[in-house]
Amino acid sequence: MMSFSPNFSHIYVEKDAYGYHLTDLAISKFQKSSVIEVNHYKDIFNRSKQDFQVQKRAMKLILAKKTDPFIYNSSYMVQEYGTPNTYYNTPLLNCLYNCDYCFLQGMYDSGNMVLFVNEKDFMDAIDQRLLKPKDPANKTVVSISYNTDLLAMENIFPLTRNWINYAKNKKNLIIEIRTKSALFSSIKDMRPNDSIILSWTLSPQIICDKYESSAPPLSNRLKAAKEAIDMGWTVRLCFDPILIIKGWRVHYSELLNMIFKEINGESLRDITFGVFRMNKDYFKRVRKREPDSDIFYRNYKLENNFFTENKINRIYAMDYLKRVASKYISNEKILTWN
Repeated sequence: MMSFSPNFSHIYVEKDAYGYHLTDLAISKFQKSSVIEVNHYKDIFNRSKQDFQVQKRAMKLILAKKTDPFIYNSSYMVQEYGTPNTYYNTPLLNCLYNCDYCFLQGMYDSGNMVLFVNEKDFMDAIDQRLLKPKDPANKTVVSISYNTDLLAMENIFPLTRNWINYAKNKKNLIIEIRTKSALFSSIKDMRPNDSIILSWTLSPQIICDKYESSAPPLSNRLKAAKEAIDMGWTVRLCFDPILIIKGWRVHYSELLNMIFKEINGESLRDITFGVFRMNKDYFKRVRKREPDSDIFYRNYKLENNFFTENKINRIYAMDYLKRVASKYISNEKILTWN
């Protein structure tokens, strides 16, 4: 049997990444790790012939200094926010978790994690967008956990805390922090911030068990979300991706009924629904690497360079789930990707 080292047994540090607080923090947190200096993070992260899944079992940490661009236009594959001022950034590449359906395994050759230590440059880039929004009548929305799960790392690096502090008192900004983590406890000492949306992704137990086994249990995520709501935070619940498995109507109906016995729907900012969808190239790469994963052998359709459920099926799924959810939350708070 192959044996694996613990996560972050090796830390690769770009020459330009020294002298930053996050670099010093990482090295101090993992004093037993081997620290290796590199010229550029891509020398490690972008090497050919890597095995994503093997590396995920014993991730190495790469500390790097990000260069421009620090902010990207949001994809049409996410639910609309009602504003063209919608972006994402990448303070961290790859995720502590390893969900079977995640696009990251097709996006990256490496299962290792990259932390960009120059946080202020990311924040300065947002400040520049705030000065010249595409639509001055609407707030600017930035997802900071598009390629990762920041809150899952909070016991190691205070990334979520730093972003919450940055967004404080910025009236024309919304930062979304999407997560499967149960680590709300790591930021519960902070005061709620109207510029922050804490977004928890929730799935039926059968999906959690089969496809999200490395993430915290559903009950722990729900408990964290409920605690955040009770403390006055703005919370979104995300049901994305909806996987159209056998009995999906029952599984997702039971999930929604269970959640809304615990949570008052009107206490939420909103909820989002979206079926499985993935960039064509990422999809083909994952299917080649993971021939045993049933997710990638369903009867998907190729639309606009993405594999997804056919339009009839996904509209039916969204309409069905909206009908169930509308018993608990007003329709204007239900966002869907069709």
